This record gives sequence, C-alpha cells and structure tokens, in this order.
Amino acid sequence: MNRVLQFLGLCARGRHVQSGAFSVEKNVKRHRAALVVVAEDASENTKKDFRDMCSYYHTDLRIYGSKISIGHAIGQKMRAVVCVTDRKMAEALCQKIDAESTTE
Repeated sequence: MNRVLQFLGLCARGRHVQSGAFSVEKNVKRHRAALVVVAEDASENTKKDFRDMCSYYHTDLRIYGSKISIGHAIGQKMRAVVCVTDRKMAEALCQKIDAESTTE
C-alpha cells in the first residue's frame, strides 16, 4: 500500500491529480482523466456512479485504499475519489495497484 500511495503523492506534487467527486466527474466527461481511483470505504452509490461513468467514457477505474489514506497521500483531508490526468503516470499507478492486489 505504501508504494501506491507514495506514487499517488508524487503525481499530486506534479499537479497530475484532481480530487473530489465534482472535479473528477468533470475531468472524466472531458476525457482528461486517465485513471480514476475510488476509496474502498466510499459509499456504494459513489462506487456505482463512477464505475458506470468510467465504463461509458472508457476510463480506467481502480477501487483502492481508504478515504483517509488517499487524502493524506495527496496532502488533503479525506478524499473518496481522485483522478490522474497524466497517461504515463496513470499506467504506472495501475501497474502498482494491480501488482499489489495480486500479491495479497
């Protein structure tokens, strides 16, 4: 979990992360979001909304971490949803999340 959150923090310091449901939704609809990360402890309605939206707009989606850990990683308070806008960083983050989920 540490490597994923550290990399998410690196993306945030490079200004490649948008957080919050409204901002993420806007970026997905404008095809700017390369990856959407939803917290595991987000509400089922939030997960469903973003799962459907990402499916419709062909955007990668991962459900990972807690709201507190995601917010802490990007230097904010609790965040249920974030998106990565840089394609290369999004690919690397997807690989890290997938690698961690296969080792568990």
